[in-house]
Amino acid sequence: MRFGSVPLAEAEGGVLAHSVALPGTRLRKGRVISAGDIAALAAAGHDALVVARLDPGDVGEDAAAAQLAAALVPDPAAARLKIGRATTGRVNLHVAQIGVLEVDAARIDAVNAVHPMITVATVRQWQSLPEKGMAATIKIISYAVPGDALAEACAEAGQAMRLHPLRHRSAQLIETVIGNEPPPPKGRRSIRNRLTRMGAELGPAVTVPHETAPLAAAIAASEAEVILILTGSATSDLHDTAPEALRAAGGTVHHFGMPVDPGNLLFFGQLGEKPVIGLPGCARSPALNGADWVLERILCGVEVTPRDVMGMGVGGLLKEPPSRPRPREG
Repeated sequence: MRFGSVPLAEAEGGVLAHSVALPGTRLRKGRVISAGDIAALAAAGHDALVVARLDPGDVGEDAAAAQLAAALVPDPAAARLKIGRATTGRVNLHVAQIGVLEVDAARIDAVNAVHPMITVATVRQWQSLPEKGMAATIKIISYAVPGDALAEACAEAGQAMRLHPLRHRSAQLIETVIGNEPPPPKGRRSIRNRLTRMGAELGPAVTVPHETAPLAAAIAASEAEVILILTGSATSDLHDTAPEALRAAGGTVHHFGMPVDPGNLLFFGQLGEKPVIGLPGCARSPALNGADWVLERILCGVEVTPRDVMGMGVGGLLKEPPSRPRPREG
């Protein structure tokens, strides 16, 4: 692509690089200059224009963005993504329903490494998105790109992202208490709001003493698809009350602890086919914490392994809620 100032008489067919104001109107950048435009510009006293001209083999910005979007998402229905219309070199991808987005970061990096004018930006890996939420944007920065570079980018792109929709639609929150005081309502309220945002429902409240036997009985009796446990005393060991209760109910504890703060004291496992999450105390706050990253994936049927959790440390230093009883610095 050639770019620069040319005499007005030579500008026809070029792409206008900068918007130009004319009496009563405005020629916007990106417009293909016509003979009528040249006449209007000459009448307004212009004698030169900055334009872009495509070389043989170049692909215009909108066509290039549309081609790359189709390569990234060759089967939109299967990926549960919607490809938007190309305009000003941009195509946006939106999700078709609530879920979490799986992104092949290596493929996105490979696409972005082909040519500096060919770009793709996505939300973070496993980001939860509402219905119609934006998952990615493809932007061709220049007015055209070389066709061979576009072909290479498209070859690198194949099926780089897909949405995992909500799979589990019901959850039970079991809270434990020490003494006779009921659990503070903010915990249940925060959990309900998280589930509602993901399209799931919270079942009836269950409160038991902070002891292994009654908690194990409540876990075993739950009919929800996902079981959540929020204890009156923080879990501080792999064999503390809540993990032991899950084992006593016949379940398995897969992992305790995570390199995300707030969220360190999370554990997760399963009872039969049911996922079970032992929530950290910070889940009582509406602020983002490590439990959100595990809960959202599990609700969408995405397997979470101990290795997945141990890989959350980079980016795992989250904003500290003001209500935290033991601040990092205080």
